[in-house]
Amino acid sequence: MIKRFTCKNGVTIVTEEMSTVRSAAIGIWIATGSRDESPELNGVSHFLEHMFFKGTDTLSAKEIAESFDSIGGQVNAFTSKEYTCYYAKVLDNHADHALNVLADMFFHSKFDSEELEKERNVILEEIKMYEDAPDDIVHDLLSSAAYGSHPLGLPILGTEETLSSFTRDTLKDYMYNMYTPDRVVISIAGNITEDIIKKAEALFGEYEGGKAAIMENVSDFYYEKKSRSKETEQAHLCLGYEGISIGDKDIYNLIVMNNIIGGSMSSRLFQEVREERGLAYSVYSYHSSYKDTGLITFYGGTGAEQLDELYATIIESIDLVKTEGITEKELHNSKEQLKGSLMLSLESTNSRMSRNGKNELLLKRHRTLDEVVSLIDNVTKERVDELAKKLFDKPFSASLISPDGKWPKTAVI
Repeated sequence: MIKRFTCKNGVTIVTEEMSTVRSAAIGIWIATGSRDESPELNGVSHFLEHMFFKGTDTLSAKEIAESFDSIGGQVNAFTSKEYTCYYAKVLDNHADHALNVLADMFFHSKFDSEELEKERNVILEEIKMYEDAPDDIVHDLLSSAAYGSHPLGLPILGTEETLSSFTRDTLKDYMYNMYTPDRVVISIAGNITEDIIKKAEALFGEYEGGKAAIMENVSDFYYEKKSRSKETEQAHLCLGYEGISIGDKDIYNLIVMNNIIGGSMSSRLFQEVREERGLAYSVYSYHSSYKDTGLITFYGGTGAEQLDELYATIIESIDLVKTEGITEKELHNSKEQLKGSLMLSLESTNSRMSRNGKNELLLKRHRTLDEVVSLIDNVTKERVDELAKKLFDKPFSASLISPDGKWPKTAVI
């Protein structure tokens, strides 16, 4: 059972007891990510995430790592477009210890100038590593094509230029104004007791923050096509259609539809592109849902000489769904697969913690497993077909990274 408690300063604590396990997962979720950054501050959320691990008033960076390694636990963090999360997974008897260390990192990170310079270089190396992975950066290029100068179109890691400008004060100011109590959710799942709520409230229920900037809504979806030439063995192609927001009434129809088109090994794209034609090792589709918009992405990587055929095959697969719809067999199989994946994932304390944290942060509501299963079961062929026509009867954005950067001959650019 999920329990929800709001501290007097606005921090929300969400817990879910799982008495059959011997672990606990704890996450600090903050409703700020790269879309909340100005162009000059692009990458600051991710930089801040890194600096939380570089030492507090009482613990060095090494001691933070040792505090979890010594108890067989795990600690990590990530930054996305709309939120940042710091999390740990430990044995249940170490839950209090983990929460204490995470709170110490949250409130007492020093942002030491020497460590800041080291981490700036680490992130620059991370950007270079990312640049060496064209199958990754082609997705950032698609975001730029779809959202233009809006913050959703900017890279989460930032750029060399923006990173060079960040100082200790930059990080402190951003944290004060964006890590406000009303934007923070503490999510805890596992073999826990009511005491963990009191502990979290004592640690996080008193602090205050500044005034968070108002998130800029997406006003336009751009149908741009962006390409880059790069010395690669493959051509990496993304097509992007405007999707729907995370709270949209059609979200489960879209989840089922995406699974049929390119979300699994039995999907149309995987079967046609890889199994039937042997054009690609990696081909898939996915939907990114944000608070006010969404992006449906189709990706494939192939030899440059096969790019035309790959492009035509992906377009044909999309058109077939738009004009002929899905089959009842595909609908049934997709539903069962999604329900199975959901139930299996919820056997993990980390998955439960993540699900509850994101739901509270983005939706402010929690559905039971039975409610979610019912929503999946209620998806019909007619509703999926109608949604496909609505979404795919529009232009699309596209991105390409290949040796020559040239678009397929059949592409309308």
